[in-house]
Amino acid sequence: MATVISIHSFRGGTGKSNTTANLAAIYARAGRRVGVIDTDIQSPGIHVLFGLAGDEIEASLNDFLWHGRAIEDVARDVTSAAGPDTTGRIHLIPSSMKPGEIARVLREGYDAQMMTEGFRQLIAALDLDILLIDTHPGLNEETLLSLVLSDSLLIVMRPDRQDYEGTGVTARIARELEVPRVRIVVNKCPDSFDSVAVAARVEEAYSCPVAAVIPHSDEVMRLASEGIFSVRHPDDPVSALLRTVAATLVGDDG
Repeated sequence: MATVISIHSFRGGTGKSNTTANLAAIYARAGRRVGVIDTDIQSPGIHVLFGLAGDEIEASLNDFLWHGRAIEDVARDVTSAAGPDTTGRIHLIPSSMKPGEIARVLREGYDAQMMTEGFRQLIAALDLDILLIDTHPGLNEETLLSLVLSDSLLIVMRPDRQDYEGTGVTARIARELEVPRVRIVVNKCPDSFDSVAVAARVEEAYSCPVAAVIPHSDEVMRLASEGIFSVRHPDDPVSALLRTVAATLVGDDG
């Protein structure tokens, strides 16, 4: 059985998609077969981290939802983004960057039940070990359905009052939906903050374990989404923290 992991944030700008791409690379480098679905159809972008430009996306999740294409047929092998010595695979299901397709989502929405059925089809067709769902920020029907199907939920937040409040809502809903494993990553934490104190505050506020407090990194900013950080800088402390997060989400942390 594949492990389904949703990566979510209540607001944009937390580093959610960067975190998702790094997790995919870490799992693939450990020999796992990984699927990544960009369900942020209104504002897609994770494809950039895997080295794809928007105009290179010839088939997308939109084709499955609206045009009758099998979801495995729109999957693209992006394993090369994880480095030459990767023993697993990464299959990306991107969302369309075409303005007309994005406008259609905003105007008409889509069948969320069909989306969740697509998750199951994809796992079976590609024999996946792990499915990563890069969700749309905030809470909507599609996000709630993905949480119901998830074995793990990673909430990515910044140490910011607006994020604190929104994260509380997400954590509470995840408990109500009985998501088996919920973890929080506090991302982009200023160097002046005590990471131990930040983790303790978050865990106390939400009764939810903190997988990592990841500091602000100039190296991450300089990379500017032109690649996957843990692949480009495997020895950086941020990469070590991301590997810890990856282990926690699949129960490899003991």
